Amino acid sequence: MKPRSPAQVTCVEDFRQLARQRVPRMFYDFVDGGSWSESTYRANSADLAEILFRPRVGVDISALSLGARLLGQPATMPVALAPIGMAGMQHADGEILAARAAERFGVPFTLSTMSVCSIEDVAAATSKPFWFQLYIMKNRAFIERLIARARAANCSALVLTLDCQIQGQRHRDIRNGLSTPPRPTLRNLANLATKPGWCLGMLGTRRRSFGNIVGHVDDLSDVGSISRWVGQQFDRTLNWQDVLWLRRQWEGKLVVKGIMDPEDARQALRVGADAIIVSNHGGRQLDGAPSAIRVLPEIAAAVGGRAEVLFDSGIRSGQDVLRALGMGADGVLIGRAFLYGLGAMGEAGVARVLDIIRAELAGTMALCGITDLAEAAEALLPDTGPAAPPAALHGPRPDTAEPHIAIT
Repeated sequence: MKPRSPAQVTCVEDFRQLARQRVPRMFYDFVDGGSWSESTYRANSADLAEILFRPRVGVDISALSLGARLLGQPATMPVALAPIGMAGMQHADGEILAARAAERFGVPFTLSTMSVCSIEDVAAATSKPFWFQLYIMKNRAFIERLIARARAANCSALVLTLDCQIQGQRHRDIRNGLSTPPRPTLRNLANLATKPGWCLGMLGTRRRSFGNIVGHVDDLSDVGSISRWVGQQFDRTLNWQDVLWLRRQWEGKLVVKGIMDPEDARQALRVGADAIIVSNHGGRQLDGAPSAIRVLPEIAAAVGGRAEVLFDSGIRSGQDVLRALGMGADGVLIGRAFLYGLGAMGEAGVARVLDIIRAELAGTMALCGITDLAEAAEALLPDTGPAAPPAALHGPRPDTAEPHIAIT
């Protein structure tokens, strides 16, 4: 049953239904879809659901410990908000609202390079450091300026996304003619007419394009020129030497996102990453790849405690958080889950999503008879969940494995 009012919202799925009603189709589909057939997108959540819990009784569960440390900083639970492009098109000033909600709740927020609100906008609206996600683009001078802006904004970590040298084909975005702001076509105008709340919000803000780019790159004056520039900037030559270059540019915590192979995890450590994020981009890049949870245990074993292992792709509940922790993650990032809340109810929606996830996490821990997240593996029933790919598919390949890269 679809929720008819915010008072009836009890889970992330309810927020998804509300967001679908309130957010224009092109922006809702941008969040809710994946690439090609969307099989990997669906597998991310389906494979998590196959991991079963082990109920336990007769345990004193009066004191549950949900606190964590993510990249060395305390958090009220081991959850961060993932970087999502164009979050400011789910709701007016969306990145600012989400960052405020995360700060009040006590979890990290990650701002995307492709955000609507700029680094400076979010820094001015918050009082604690946030993480900044970066793509290494062809225009290295622009990237150097972007890093300097993140440093000036006191960002505490740089999250480098490596799995987007080219974009996976997302049929929904193509059919919808996705653009920021939306082009004034008859189809778009007809759809916008059914979203009056969203339209009023957008009329009340000046932030309707890519805030980290517009005004920082010459000759970008309209939707077409911005889209062309962005499309031309993704760098197919990107390699581990470029990550090493970035490590030299950035003195703070460096996180490498998009890891789906143990050897890539090892290579990230060799170039100085402080953490990795096991992620298939939420099923938005290579369709037909395994779910992120399927490869998590092997990657966590390869890292062996030498860096934090964070998990992304498919988390929709506090139960999924516990599943990921039990399978080897030190923490998780949520993307679509908080965006559904943002699109449905703005800042209050993001806060409510975090409340729901925390309550689900605590309740599941209690029913499994564990009181500390360090015991997460004990909450899972052995031999459940998707079978991991054969190890032979993921070991170092002599003909392609990168040599050790020394940092000097």
